[in-house]
Amino acid sequence: MPSYRIGPAAELLGVSPDTVRRWADAGKLATTRTASGQRMVDGADLARLATEATEALEPELTAAQSARNRISGIVTKVTRDTVMAQVEIQAGRHRIVSLMSREAADELGLEPGVMAVAVVKATNVIVEKGAE
Repeated sequence: MPSYRIGPAAELLGVSPDTVRRWADAGKLATTRTASGQRMVDGADLARLATEATEALEPELTAAQSARNRISGIVTKVTRDTVMAQVEIQAGRHRIVSLMSREAADELGLEPGVMAVAVVKATNVIVEKGAE
C-alpha cells in the first residue's frame, strides 16, 4: 500500500500540512515514521479521511477553469464487475467518479489509497495513475 509524506497528503486533502499534522496528533490520521524521523501517512487511511473530511473543508473559490483539467486526488473506492469498473477519487472537497473498463483499472493498479489524476475534457474523465 502506498504511503505519503505530510505535504502531498495535505495537497490531496485540500488542507495545509499543519492541519494534517494536527489530525495525526489528534489520532484522526495514522502516521508512521521513517528511519530518518519523517512522518508518513498510510494511503488507505488517507483515503478514509479524505472521504470523511470532505464536508469539513471550506468551499473552493475558483471562478472558472479550462476545458482540460488535471485534478490530482486519492482513490477512495473501486467497484469492479466482469467488464467495467467505477473509480471514485477524492480531490480536496471534490469527489470524482469515472467509469472505465475493468482491464484499464486493473492495469493502472487502481485501489483505495493510490494517488491518481483525473483528466477532464468535456463529459469524459480519464484517470491516470499519479507519480509515486
